[in-house]
Amino acid sequence: MSKLLVLATHNANKVREIREILPDFEVVGEDSGAEETSETFAGNAAIKARAVAARHPGAWVLADDSGLEVFALGGAPGVRSARYAGEDGNTPKNNALLLKNLEGVEDRRAQFTCAMVLIEPKGTEHVAIGHCPGSILREQHGAGGFGYDPLFVPDGYEKTFAELRPEEKNAISHRGRALAEVRRVLDV
Repeated sequence: MSKLLVLATHNANKVREIREILPDFEVVGEDSGAEETSETFAGNAAIKARAVAARHPGAWVLADDSGLEVFALGGAPGVRSARYAGEDGNTPKNNALLLKNLEGVEDRRAQFTCAMVLIEPKGTEHVAIGHCPGSILREQHGAGGFGYDPLFVPDGYEKTFAELRPEEKNAISHRGRALAEVRRVLDV
């Protein structure tokens, strides 16, 4: 019987990715309803995890906050990645604004960062951070993935996250790396 993991998110893409990476767990998504007020990924993940854990005492709860950090933009869009262009989850506008803000910029180094907070049934909290370095293209490539994936090429690859097969992306992504740490706790 698989272990239930309540994932504090309304993002169906995150639920799908985490199910792919943790296939032996029953992952159920639930919107935390919490406002992300922290200036850090880990802080926002903790806010969401605690809100869902309060509604599910005795459950394993996981929250993820992640985003793209572009070095030439001082780390932007950062914790505001999903609402970079102002409207939450508007990927076309977010990607267009990122490309506009990088016009004429040669240094296109960036990294995806993921912070996860796992709350055990007894209330103990664990934080896991994953990074995936890469660079931003000048135009979008690929139809897979979500968010900034069509613009991001991970270091050592010639394809964007949107062009990689899901299992390739999950093996090297910021979320996959953070989940490797989470899995060590879940498997205990």
